[in-house]
Amino acid sequence: MSKAINKITSTAVPLNEENVDTDQIIPARFLKATSRDGFGENLFRDWRYNSDGSPKKDFILNDPTFKGKFLVAGKNFGCGSSREHAAWAIKDAGFDVVVSSFFADIFKSNALNNFLLPVTVSEDFVQEAFALVQKDPSTLIEVDLEKQTITLPSSGRQEKFEINHYKKTCLLNGYDDIDYLLSIRGEIETFEQTHS
Repeated sequence: MSKAINKITSTAVPLNEENVDTDQIIPARFLKATSRDGFGENLFRDWRYNSDGSPKKDFILNDPTFKGKFLVAGKNFGCGSSREHAAWAIKDAGFDVVVSSFFADIFKSNALNNFLLPVTVSEDFVQEAFALVQKDPSTLIEVDLEKQTITLPSSGRQEKFEINHYKKTCLLNGYDDIDYLLSIRGEIETFEQTHS
């Protein structure tokens, strides 16, 4: 299955919370596993479930009305500890893109390394996305990684977003760091031969 990301059009889950830290995303007690699989079921565990394991009806991820590949979140998303498991949990839960007006740097790096695209937009864009999705859960959001644009088709609102060129290349091609090095193996060998 390809990990490459380019154009994504999907509905969204609106998590209208600010300062969401990595311990809220995936609580520390679930960090014992070393495989990336299975973390999605514990995404936002303490917000999603009561102590007896029953779902909290008022939490957005438990509302079947909202689904999709986009998680739209409040500012300062992914703050707190540097656990890579936070990105694993979001990706394993079926999200390909997280949209926020600000991401913690380490979370952003971890997300990009795990084929989860963090898209930083203006606070106005986030608020418009929240309003549109809350009013109509079938509202679509579009991301074009090649053009570095995010669009709300129902209102026509579009913004450009920044991304590291190397990480963009990796996401477009489905490369991790090793895959990227293998993709330029010929160039590396040529360099070695001409500089030996």
